Amino acid sequence: MATICIVGAGELGGSVAHALARGERASRVVLIDERGTVAAGKALDIQQSGAIEGFHTRVDGAQDVTRVTGCTVCVIADVAPAVEWQGEPGLALMARLKGFVGDAPIVFAGTEQSDLLLKSVGEVHLNRQGVIGSAPEALAAAAKGIVALEARCAASEVALSILGCPPAGFVVPWSDASIGGYALDRVLTPVEVRRIEARLARLWPPGPHALGLAAARVVEAIVTSHRRRFAVLTVLGGEFGVRDRVGVLPCLLGPSGILDVSPPTLNARERVQVETALGT
Repeated sequence: MATICIVGAGELGGSVAHALARGERASRVVLIDERGTVAAGKALDIQQSGAIEGFHTRVDGAQDVTRVTGCTVCVIADVAPAVEWQGEPGLALMARLKGFVGDAPIVFAGTEQSDLLLKSVGEVHLNRQGVIGSAPEALAAAAKGIVALEARCAASEVALSILGCPPAGFVVPWSDASIGGYALDRVLTPVEVRRIEARLARLWPPGPHALGLAAARVVEAIVTSHRRRFAVLTVLGGEFGVRDRVGVLPCLLGPSGILDVSPPTLNARERVQVETALGT
């Protein structure tokens, strides 16, 4: 079974650890934070909740970041409540982690880590396929929920993609979306779609609980080689004619990180929107 390490035991890190423990896709979750006993206390709290919620995942706390050695996946969360790893401290952390994580994929769980993700590839020289941002998956799930409410169906019947680069701009290619196997424009009117778009614009950034669940889903997909594609942040390698910039793409995930990228087919209007969102 897998061992998942989470660097940062703030509210976001705790949410990721709890969601992973409940999912029981890993045998062990290690919460790492250099601030005294913060990680150990939070890990104990999550572990004790297992008796109530019925999960048996082992959850440990640690102060030493070298504990990421040998992990299956490493998650980068928050250095303190409401303060994500980013900027120069975040870049220094990634340089320290590089020698210990080996080939394990790294998942950035926050909403403000796009620049850190890009620099981790460009300056720390981490493998592009192994560095993934999970926050857009939370937005994609919210979008499916809103579409389901508008169409009066289950969210599981909605299939759609998120593209672009939140918060600068994100695009839902409605021409590629479907509801219950039918093209979305056969189920919803243009007025209803515009109403959905207006609501989506107010949903970024998601809260720590939604971000934690999204990160846990992405980690579980990596561990289990789930066949569903996930909306994740990655360094673009020529998609939409863009290189060395961060963007959201639907990706197939596996033990090495991103296995396959499959950009949806866009109409002319959507392509312009995506290129604008990516700053091209």
